[in-house]
Amino acid sequence: MGSLSIWHWLIVLVIIMLVFGTKKLRNIGSDLGGAVKGFKEGVKEGSSEAPANGQASKTIDVDAKPKS
Repeated sequence: MGSLSIWHWLIVLVIIMLVFGTKKLRNIGSDLGGAVKGFKEGVKEGSSEAPANGQASKTIDVDAKPKS
């Protein structure tokens, strides 16, 4: 009952291919790849926009007043 061997994974892969078909799996893979690519581009745009706007972030440091 230990870890699965390569033969177990190959059998699982064949069953998945029989159930879904290679065309559908290819479409799912390309959709997932496009989503990851879009996420990476969004992260790059978000990090490059912060310093580009010319405004430095300000931190407000105050002490909270106790409730009376």
